[in-house]
Amino acid sequence: MTDSSVPASRNSGAFTPRRKLGRKLAPWLFLAPGMIMFLVYVIIPIGQSMWISFFQWDGLSPKSWVGIENYIELLDDEAFYTSLKNNVIWLVLYMLAIPFGLFIALFLNQTVRGIRIYKSLFFFPFVISQVVVGLIFSWFYAPGFGLLFELTKIFGGEGIAVLANPHTVTYGIIVAGLWPQIAYCMILYLTGLNAVAPDQIEAARLDGAKGIKMLWYVVLPQLRPATFIAVVVTVIGALRSFDLVSIMTDGGPFGSSRVLSYYMYEQALSEYGYRMGYGAAIAVVLFAIMMIFISGFIWKMWRDERGL
Repeated sequence: MTDSSVPASRNSGAFTPRRKLGRKLAPWLFLAPGMIMFLVYVIIPIGQSMWISFFQWDGLSPKSWVGIENYIELLDDEAFYTSLKNNVIWLVLYMLAIPFGLFIALFLNQTVRGIRIYKSLFFFPFVISQVVVGLIFSWFYAPGFGLLFELTKIFGGEGIAVLANPHTVTYGIIVAGLWPQIAYCMILYLTGLNAVAPDQIEAARLDGAKGIKMLWYVVLPQLRPATFIAVVVTVIGALRSFDLVSIMTDGGPFGSSRVLSYYMYEQALSEYGYRMGYGAAIAVVLFAIMMIFISGFIWKMWRDERGL
């Protein structure tokens, strides 16, 4: 009787109001540190940037309220439109990282001899710093001794100085950025391919599906989580493309390779600007563009999941 009464007494207290409250609070206690960090380092800075964009401020002297004058000035700023155009080019071409990453992942998702070596070679660009990537491609494009310059000199008669030409400089930097971005998308898809249900693959083979049909109707639907992360990260990477521009061209030649993030830095923090309010206005525009693209993709994914 004594032994049977012990578990009964324990079970009787399993659903007391105190324990119910503890179970409800436990998830929030685990989430609290991350939520606090997100609030302090993301939400509050975004709000402060929006607030500063309504002021004229050099970062040291007292702020001067100017309302929406910084945004009005953006409408007549030719450098802003150049930066915006380059960001659109970045966004469009950077999306190539997703299909290229998928195809490389499909190639590497095999059990053949030496596949680990191939995986390591394709994974290598992802672990390299953006600074190193920028330097490597700067030497690759360099007039006089760069490999690309020498190759175009051999086949075309005249070498092409990619980073010195306003019409080609943006595309040259994008190629440099695509190298590690493709590797990142490849890793995401390799992880997703490991979670593809083998029974669905076998069932599709029995139904006669293969090649493109197998990929489109069976594999890709199971890779939606990986595709979602790849798109979000690629969009963010395309719109915040500051480091490669800074390292490879410093916004040149003649400001033709500027993007919004670099132009924001020039206006707010460089020796040519110290216009915190104007830089914050550029940051707000960049944030709005980013949120439009990401929110639109999330909305489409949500509708597809619900079959609307």
